[in-house]
Amino acid sequence: MSHYSSQNKVCDPDSTQESKFLTPFQRKVLLKNLQADLQPEYRRRIEIMLLADSGTSQTHICEILSCSQEMARYWIAVAEAGLAHKWNERPIGRPKTVNHQYLERLKELVNGSPRDYGYAFANWTAQWLSKHLAQEFGIEISDRHINRLLKQMGLSTKKKSSKQQATDSLKDAGIRICDLQSSNNQPKFLWSFNLAQTNH
Repeated sequence: MSHYSSQNKVCDPDSTQESKFLTPFQRKVLLKNLQADLQPEYRRRIEIMLLADSGTSQTHICEILSCSQEMARYWIAVAEAGLAHKWNERPIGRPKTVNHQYLERLKELVNGSPRDYGYAFANWTAQWLSKHLAQEFGIEISDRHINRLLKQMGLSTKKKSSKQQATDSLKDAGIRICDLQSSNNQPKFLWSFNLAQTNH
């Protein structure tokens, strides 16, 4: 029996506890699943969401359930986003090696904002991606390895500045103009306009 079921009224389906973000149906389903013979990790996910929904602070949830701040933060964010039904969709401790599913999730995370997952910072670092994915998949890899994987996929945790993006688009335009020029024996002076001005 978990600490949660034995110590918290929130596990009682008839509880009149105010709900913070779960719908009555989501709450009922989670409570029902809690009665099943679940693996401890799955049980903890549900307990985190139910406790958070009843107004228990993240710190207190970590004390009650002996879970990490990252884990509590992640599953609270899932519940707040209305995705409580996905409690059993993230595999526990499997696979133990990086696979397609892991890489897809890494790509999804790095293209999104850490704020969507309850973090205070605006941009991912390899270290935080590693921590977050370890929480979801149970696979622990170094931040150096994360950077290698991102590089292989042509991604990076470093966001391009708008100035850099503008420079890149100018370079692209320059390539196209050069190609046109070389395949077309027009006089050179026709192509000597200022590329920067055409982008306004």
